Amino acid sequence: MKYYFFLVFSLFSVFGFGQKSKVDLKAIEKSLKNSDSPYNYDKLIFKYKGYPKSLDSIESQYLYYGRNFRNDKITISEDRFKSLTEAFKQNDFTECVKQGKTLYEQDPTNLDILLILLRAYDSLKDGTNFVHHLNQLRSLTDGIKSSGDGKTEKTAYLVNSVGDEYILLNMLNVGKEYTRSSKPSKDGMFDIWEKDGRQIYIKILYLELTN
Repeated sequence: MKYYFFLVFSLFSVFGFGQKSKVDLKAIEKSLKNSDSPYNYDKLIFKYKGYPKSLDSIESQYLYYGRNFRNDKITISEDRFKSLTEAFKQNDFTECVKQGKTLYEQDPTNLDILLILLRAYDSLKDGTNFVHHLNQLRSLTDGIKSSGDGKTEKTAYLVNSVGDEYILLNMLNVGKEYTRSSKPSKDGMFDIWEKDGRQIYIKILYLELTN
């Protein structure tokens, strides 16, 4: 994931950390499937695609963590994602946009895809699409930032993937001088990042899809 770290630094260097609210994964899963819920996934996706700045932190949480309960996610191990990253490495930003838009339509809250699209639009001087996707990225990361304070296991930041963890680490300005230890949990893995007695707890979620 190091190929977009420089972009992450520039995007999050001015971001603040707001109010924390506990993530209720069971409530998120229930709302995801309930068409009457204001936090129904399809309703939030519609809002997210149309005007992402209008999402509040709770809606952002439901949208970001709701990915865990969908079966149409795109993973970094798939050939189509590898093809996108190869175009990115070759600085073929027109091809990045072509492939990235296709992947985005299937998995619009995928942070890896959003970051590559952002760099591509920036390189192509497409300010309109850049700003729109940047607002989407900010909305999703608001959900991560509001999940905890990282000071204990109980208040660990929650992320959906290792890639998202590294995005968060850059937001927190955690660099190579930190050491990492890991600890398994029932539904995920804790990574503890430490420097000079300061510890930051991040929990990577490993959830089973339910029918």
